Amino acid sequence: MGLGNSLSIENASKYYKKFKAVDNINLTVNQGEFLTILGPSGSGKTSLLKLIAGFEQLSSGSIILNDQDISKKKPYERQIGMLFQNYALFPHMTIFDNIAYPLRLRKIPKEEIKQKVEHILKLVHLEQFGTRYPQQLSGGQQQRVALARAIVFNPPLLLLDEPLGALDKQLRKQMQLEIKHIQEQVGITTISVTHDQEEALTMSDKICVMNKGRIEQIDSPENLYKNPKNRFVAEFIGEINLIKGNVVSVSDENAKVKVNDQIVADIGVNKDSGITMRNKTMLIALRPENIQIAREQTQFHNTIKVKVLETIYVGEAVNIKTKTETGEEIMAKIPAHMSEFTGRGKDILLGWNRKDACLIQDETLVK
Repeated sequence: MGLGNSLSIENASKYYKKFKAVDNINLTVNQGEFLTILGPSGSGKTSLLKLIAGFEQLSSGSIILNDQDISKKKPYERQIGMLFQNYALFPHMTIFDNIAYPLRLRKIPKEEIKQKVEHILKLVHLEQFGTRYPQQLSGGQQQRVALARAIVFNPPLLLLDEPLGALDKQLRKQMQLEIKHIQEQVGITTISVTHDQEEALTMSDKICVMNKGRIEQIDSPENLYKNPKNRFVAEFIGEINLIKGNVVSVSDENAKVKVNDQIVADIGVNKDSGITMRNKTMLIALRPENIQIAREQTQFHNTIKVKVLETIYVGEAVNIKTKTETGEEIMAKIPAHMSEFTGRGKDILLGWNRKDACLIQDETLVK
């Protein structure tokens, strides 16, 4: 890990006539890192992957792979491994021959091919399946064959295009961990594209959130979840409450935010957040699972009286929709064993600590 930059994308743009699919992107992926490009449909994530693979040509900018500018190279000249959602296995070839295919293309000696394929079959736990055909394998097994074929020739970069989209939910979760473990064992620099937040959070070292052709935030999964940079990221990753308020005062570590005449919230601030202005309208970003039922006003840094509007049982927890006395709606996720307090129509006290929320800019207020 960390052996210098494996991939650098510099000022990359892609236009289709006047439409900017990719708008001046700068992105660095380190050696051995697993980066996921995450975003809604039309955010530019697939266009960016096609530019890296060479299936599309840049309108401007450059793509540097291991200190070589590959922007003008054809896809096969880039020597990049690719794994697609539909696997693209050859039905008339055995599993061994499917995996050996990229090695034969590269005129690798027969004995070396045998060694490499047998080694990679062990790595993906399919050593007993070399003589079978793709249609004799399950979806998850076919996915592993496709992964083996993509990495058997030791490419400098592996690209995954919605790799788990065709699998059912349970198998998808299992394959997320399997692909991550194999990627770590091989140490291959990997870029994956998905719209599935859970997949991104599970598999990635870093996540790049895209929207309308631009990067909104690049961060570790934990930072992205706990400290979203703006409203788009906050709402796109997981469930969140966004409560509008005015910053009354700011110190090194926390801010007082007036939500209405009755509520002044105490919110932790990050020194890098750049929140310095008093009387600035901001959003308090608060995850439902960080809100608890308070027994008394002083139990948490922040408490708020609410009425329960709706309760939804989801197994280990109860999601409750509540409303404050002045009309703000707040969603909370309460452990199921506390559900006796959360009946519809009940008046309860919700609480959270200052470190469990953050302040973000509301782009809808910025003209």
